[in-house]
Amino acid sequence: MDIRSVDHVEFYVEDAEETAGRLCDSFGFVIAGRGGPGTGLRGCESVLLRQNDIALVLTTATDTGHRAAEYVKLHGDGVAVIGLEVDDARTAFEQAVERGAVPVAPPEEFGPVGRRVTFATVGGFGDVEHRLVSREGSGGPFAPAIADTGAPRTDGILKRVDHFAVCVPAGQLSRTVRHYQEVFGLSQTFEERIVVGSQAMDSKVVQSTSEKITFTIIEPDTTRDPGQIDAFVESHGGAGVQHVAFLTDDITDAVRTSAERGVRFLTTPKSYYDMLSARLGEIGVPVAELSALNILADRDRSGVMLQIFTETTHPRRTFFYELIDRRGAHTFGSNNIQALYEAVERQQAADAAPA
Repeated sequence: MDIRSVDHVEFYVEDAEETAGRLCDSFGFVIAGRGGPGTGLRGCESVLLRQNDIALVLTTATDTGHRAAEYVKLHGDGVAVIGLEVDDARTAFEQAVERGAVPVAPPEEFGPVGRRVTFATVGGFGDVEHRLVSREGSGGPFAPAIADTGAPRTDGILKRVDHFAVCVPAGQLSRTVRHYQEVFGLSQTFEERIVVGSQAMDSKVVQSTSEKITFTIIEPDTTRDPGQIDAFVESHGGAGVQHVAFLTDDITDAVRTSAERGVRFLTTPKSYYDMLSARLGEIGVPVAELSALNILADRDRSGVMLQIFTETTHPRRTFFYELIDRRGAHTFGSNNIQALYEAVERQQAADAAPA
């Protein structure tokens, strides 16, 4: 199965309009489509947001029988469907099911000849599904029953989805990795054990040949003290997406612009930057600027990566966003992974402190 890229990400949320407004205000998305009873959607309303190669669908149940209603009840707002762009969704669906994927929705075609779009859905992890998508030509409809309302934004600061961070219960890491290898043809590209104080977690990264589908899958180490991954699994109610990372070409501009729009980012101790130049060499951005903006930096064999994480605003503290700027780097920085979890610990401590 040849997976090209992330076609779209669908969130199930309590209030699609409110969530859309927040993402437009915070990150510069634009509303590019809407769907509801008037366009043929049953039991829900959806808002389509676009920015460069990123497409987000925000769906709210209007009927208790719709899957979004049960999802939000169990997990709160979150990623429910990850759309995967493939050459032929019908063939990809057949292959995935033959290899062990749970069939959810059979292939469905819509749109005019020459611009037809095919959707087919299989199970992924937890309550997250994968919608296999193939698009014939260009200019076809985005999805059935979602009416276009505007052109995608092509001058935004965010370029595409870089990766998804997925938390799974203890004992499910290897099984989940094998599922993505055997069913979807992804390859394991990275493995890391992260220790933060008395807690620990293990992670593995699986990626498509195109390098445009990447899942960082993390499980807690239950032989150590309960930590953030344990808390996620308990609060979320099982496996799920902890954060979505957006790729940007200029992270300093993206952070400044987002902060001016009201986005709050996790902070990093100034001591993190003391030995950064000695550890990484030439980074391409002055360390003082990285420090002022709380941007993390690391390097792999191919180059440098710069990244930062937003504070979570989720009521259950189970979801946030990442901005990442890859300057040649293809993997993930070990030091940055630990810095993230230490920063989350500080936010949790601050949240728990009396006002």
